[in-house]
Amino acid sequence: MKKKKNKHSGVIAILVVILIIVIGLLGYFGYSVITNDINGKNQSSDEYTLVITKNDFEYEIGKKLYDNKIVVFDSLWTSWMSKHYPDFTYINGEYKLTADMSYEEIAKKLQNPDISHKTVKVAIPEGYNAMEIAKTLEENNICKADEFLEVCKSKEGFEYDWIKDIPDDELIAYPLEGFLFPATYDFAMNSDPKGIADAMLGTFDKRISDKWTKFCDENYMTVFELINLSSVVQEEAFGPESAGNIASVFINRLNKGAKLQSDVTYFYARDLRDEQGFSQKVYDSYYTYRCEGLPSGPISNPGEEIINAVVNHPDTDYLYFFSDLKKEFHFAKDYDEFVALQKKYPWK
Repeated sequence: MKKKKNKHSGVIAILVVILIIVIGLLGYFGYSVITNDINGKNQSSDEYTLVITKNDFEYEIGKKLYDNKIVVFDSLWTSWMSKHYPDFTYINGEYKLTADMSYEEIAKKLQNPDISHKTVKVAIPEGYNAMEIAKTLEENNICKADEFLEVCKSKEGFEYDWIKDIPDDELIAYPLEGFLFPATYDFAMNSDPKGIADAMLGTFDKRISDKWTKFCDENYMTVFELINLSSVVQEEAFGPESAGNIASVFINRLNKGAKLQSDVTYFYARDLRDEQGFSQKVYDSYYTYRCEGLPSGPISNPGEEIINAVVNHPDTDYLYFFSDLKKEFHFAKDYDEFVALQKKYPWK
């Protein structure tokens, strides 16, 4: 008796063959996708700017490349880099990339940013004003000086409780002046100037102490007025040792309604007018031989020691002071004593 042929066996055989062919095609297609991606073949030439910051790790960079269609699989990129460049160091910056670049080309490109964001250590000395800070930032390729100064012209967009103390006064050249705290910073090259200013304001915010706010409350001053006064003391004093007595002179004059008549305010006012293009009206509002009381705004960014010296200044009757040729300070209670001291100690 003849065995009956299984009708399904032929169908199964055909299906197996088709499956093998499909798997082979998929494998070939997958292999082609991977090799083309690695070699940059048959890929888009659309440009994408990759930004690498100090907070980015390898997997985050791979995800950015994947999300923007520079690589087909972020895991493939990460795996390829681990195999070919196991000790690769990513450099902060901006990179113009296209998908038709090979992985090798991308790796080499990532060592040469189009715009570097390399971290630079920048020292901002005590007593620097906004103009000097702007120049220092530009010299270190952090940001353009004029762009930084433009940011300093407005207090908008900065979230600090004390910033509301800064008056909305058109005579204040740079509302952020005085609060750009002097310190040593690690800034990225080619940074957003507003972010740089915010970092400096944030450092000031961390330095505010209960002693400062208590002093303001007891003397009916705002934080803005305290920093304004401290900025003038910073420029007059040679250090914290003389700052307390100098502060007492200015506070006594303010309490008597007398002009401060501080020479250092002239230089700041002059630079605002002659170098920065501010008006004569602004100049007059900063020059304390012409304006009443404090200048319209701080003339520098005082350090913590000077601010503390102002807050802890001694209680004196001094109304005048000067420094002699040896840079020693002399203080007087009235004009006659002031003149007598100038005769006794050569000062010019």
